[in-house]
Amino acid sequence: MIPVLTPIEAAALDRETQARGISADALMEAAGREVADAAVRLAGGAYGRRAVVVCGKGNNGGDGLVAARYLDVWGVRTTVVLLEEGADLREPAASNLARLDPTQVRVRAFSHALLAREVARADVAIDAIFGTGFRGAPEDAHAEAIAALNASGVPVVAVDIPSGVNGETGVVEGEAARADLTVTFGAAKPGLLLFPGAGHAGVVEVEPIGFPPDLIRSDLLLVQAEDVAALLPPREIETHKRSAGYAVVVAGSRSMTGAAALAGSAAYRAGAGLVAIAVPEGILPVIQEVVREAVFVPLPETEAGTAAGGSARLDEVLAQADALAVGPGMTTDERTSAWVRELVRSSEIPVVLDADGLNAFAGRAEDLADRKAELVLTPHAGEFGRLVGASGREVEADRVRHVRDLAARTSATVLLKGSRTLVGTPDGVVRINPTGGPYLATGGTGDVLTGAIAGLLARGLAPPDAATAAAYLHGIAGRLAAEERGEGTTAGDVLDQLPRAIGEVLEG
Repeated sequence: MIPVLTPIEAAALDRETQARGISADALMEAAGREVADAAVRLAGGAYGRRAVVVCGKGNNGGDGLVAARYLDVWGVRTTVVLLEEGADLREPAASNLARLDPTQVRVRAFSHALLAREVARADVAIDAIFGTGFRGAPEDAHAEAIAALNASGVPVVAVDIPSGVNGETGVVEGEAARADLTVTFGAAKPGLLLFPGAGHAGVVEVEPIGFPPDLIRSDLLLVQAEDVAALLPPREIETHKRSAGYAVVVAGSRSMTGAAALAGSAAYRAGAGLVAIAVPEGILPVIQEVVREAVFVPLPETEAGTAAGGSARLDEVLAQADALAVGPGMTTDERTSAWVRELVRSSEIPVVLDADGLNAFAGRAEDLADRKAELVLTPHAGEFGRLVGASGREVEADRVRHVRDLAARTSATVLLKGSRTLVGTPDGVVRINPTGGPYLATGGTGDVLTGAIAGLLARGLAPPDAATAAAYLHGIAGRLAAEERGEGTTAGDVLDQLPRAIGEVLEG
């Protein structure tokens, strides 16, 4: 998995690199050259091309000044637009401004009319206004400059991160540049991977520029296909159905039969050798018709058709099983919720808790720490907010921090759904899943994910690994389904593509 550096970690990397004798000036020189190279590629060449570089006063602006010098050497007619007085620039940006004196680069002070004129005739623009440490909303000339770049239609290269994007959270509170290509240094930053910032970054290129590799470290990690391939257990020649993993799915109600069927089927599609589905007895015939391969466990039910509690048969099945999924389609009936809380507390096998299973613990997240077995929580932002007493908007404003907090409070693995899906562990490590997309925004896909996690837990994966692999495969399955079905993609289509997604990852 690839380290993703927060702004604080990126600043520490700069300091530690300089402590090893690599100067800030050398880092800026390498960064600027990479930006210039990207600009030439985006412009389609250097000969006869024009570029405009919009610079702030920090190191980001300094990188832009270096890029301008290289563009000039390579024959690109280049204009630098400064948003600050030259005397206000800090080192080494100030020295790089001085190095433009003997070149053909034109340096101009910002005005809206000037920038509009320059970008109108440019083949490429470089956004070097704000760096990864930016927070809040751009103001005054900075906001005007970003708006002018966005309105120009000219291809934009962003230096390290699009200006106006919060480098730590990806939040956008005001004007933010929309780049076609972002050149970032050393490692990717959270704001380039988390939405909405990721939607402003375009193609992201990570350039090393001289950082010692051993200094690039973080507890925020980007999952790669090879990581998932390494997690998936091989099937031995003499494997039988029980040794391949036995998953139990407790789900469903009279009004939501599909959730149980999708989750149970997904556990099979993820490779479990045996799956038991426990549902209220009134809907058992429906589930038996849809999922013919499973073992079935009828549960006593309330007058509303929800699960009223366990049974001797369920206890027997759980005693033989390897993993348990609880929650999809169970409703928030209080009798049902009380039983869910006891089931999670007493389970002796790993549990995946989703949907109404999570809602059973609304406002009582600490109760989740009182249990015997390992636990995976799979909330979307709304369910997450109900667990911790926050709004979904508050959760989305700092997804990484909230995942870390809840994982620590509950001593559980926390998978926060969304773009991007995050998997956090109690020790503070957070993994970012890069797969997925709008095609998964349809009813029932969360049930498929829950079943896939249960199937992988049953196959012996540790909770963080089962959640990570399932999220990655779920995203690929969604893409494959959308390639065939487009806007008509359903959860069933995603379910059907899970085996193909596994094959794609294993085949590289």
